[in-house]
Amino acid sequence: MSENSFHKETETALDDSPHRRQSIASRRAARTKGDRSAEPLRRRVYEFSSLAKYKLRDRMLIRAADIFFYWLIKLICSTVRWEVRRMDRFDETLAGGNRAILTSWHACIFSATWFWRRRGIVVMSSQSRDAEYIGRFIKRFGYGTARGSATRGGQRALVEMAQCLDNGIDVGFTIDGPRGPAYVAKPGAVTLARHTGQAILPFHITARRYFSLPSWDRLQIPTPFTRAVVLIAEPIYVPRGAASEEIKSKQIQLQSALDRIRAEGEAWRKERS
Repeated sequence: MSENSFHKETETALDDSPHRRQSIASRRAARTKGDRSAEPLRRRVYEFSSLAKYKLRDRMLIRAADIFFYWLIKLICSTVRWEVRRMDRFDETLAGGNRAILTSWHACIFSATWFWRRRGIVVMSSQSRDAEYIGRFIKRFGYGTARGSATRGGQRALVEMAQCLDNGIDVGFTIDGPRGPAYVAKPGAVTLARHTGQAILPFHITARRYFSLPSWDRLQIPTPFTRAVVLIAEPIYVPRGAASEEIKSKQIQLQSALDRIRAEGEAWRKERS
């Protein structure tokens, strides 16, 4: 599926969602009253999915990978000395009554999993078998998952992420995933922001020393006891009635913001080399 067709079909799916037909006032009132209709959504995104459909060997591999990566991230990242720049942008977004659509490059996912832990953030996860163990170990860190991607089930996943935002739950994207190309932002975050009115919050994490895997995203794994900087850009808002030209402009703005804080991170790293 091309990015344009994915974008158009997702727009339709979001427009047809019952949550899109509610007014802002009614959604906020429902959240204030603790609307019980949110409970099925919370179970879907936070509970471990059943492995019954997998063969015994696959179930064992998924569980082993789940535990291994959970402890790998915990053991390494708990030793990292963190420097955070402009965290007030995240705090002020929430204080202003908005939710965050956190957005970063795939290369940052290892460090980001630890840094944003225990906040209940729901991230997009693909429907593949490999994503099964990823979804399990990130849930151990307090995340939820909306199953789908730009290639498999992405429309349903974006609708579910919109429902999460409506119910006061922040969401997150690795915006160049699941297959790249690396450092090229895809349209999911802008599409979601347009239909929810919530803030895209780009961020980047750079470690002073790290291992880079030979994968398409050059995934970065910080070395134990290194320093790392977390950089947060200005929030980006997309008007609900934005026309195609304005949507393109916001997509360029998002790409530019991510490129800028990535360059800032590399400059920070060189200063400390």
